[in-house]
Amino acid sequence: MLKSSIARKVAMALSAFFLMIFLLQHLAINLTSVFSAETFNELSQFMGTNPLIQFVMQPVLLFGVLFHFIMGFVLEFRNRSSRSVNYVKNNGAANSSWMSRNMILSGLVILAFFCLHFVDFWIPEINTKFIQGDWTGVVAGEEGFRYFAELQHKFVNPIRVGVYCLAFVFLALHLLHGFNSAFQSVGANNKYTKGLKKFGTAYAILVPLGFIFIALFHHFNH
Repeated sequence: MLKSSIARKVAMALSAFFLMIFLLQHLAINLTSVFSAETFNELSQFMGTNPLIQFVMQPVLLFGVLFHFIMGFVLEFRNRSSRSVNYVKNNGAANSSWMSRNMILSGLVILAFFCLHFVDFWIPEINTKFIQGDWTGVVAGEEGFRYFAELQHKFVNPIRVGVYCLAFVFLALHLLHGFNSAFQSVGANNKYTKGLKKFGTAYAILVPLGFIFIALFHHFNH
């Protein structure tokens, strides 16, 4: 049981590391759609039909997402509860960054985006494979594999593209504080701290920017 504050923070950090690795993997696969529809289709079909990924890694990923958000809300609630008495007015802007003060806000935006992303891609995928029983990943006709065609179709609507881009801006803000906070929670305060901060900043900017680039690329090249 995660009864102590330190244990909860460490568990939160570990789930964050897991999700950051997933983001890199997800970005790497999606970037192939910019250069080769065939490669993107092949990788997507492999990820969508491999039993290990479907029945082991996918449930673990869903659990990791839920655990991370729930633990984040728990920690925020306990932090707010511990500040029940305020002797002086707290100037949050002077004591902490906007990102650190609004992790719940950015987290809620990201959670809402996850729901939209599931509706756009994951639920249709589950419907195709488990309800319709189609595990081939192939649709007859000129479009061939359905993955690339579905990706392009989702990014035709400029409003949807705008929502995606805004969500990734909030993801960047969330990561700018969350990356370094995760390393602090596991005690990574040593001679590598400055390097980790630089790497964390680069990750927090470049990964969301990569997803924004993919959305805009397919919107203007459908």
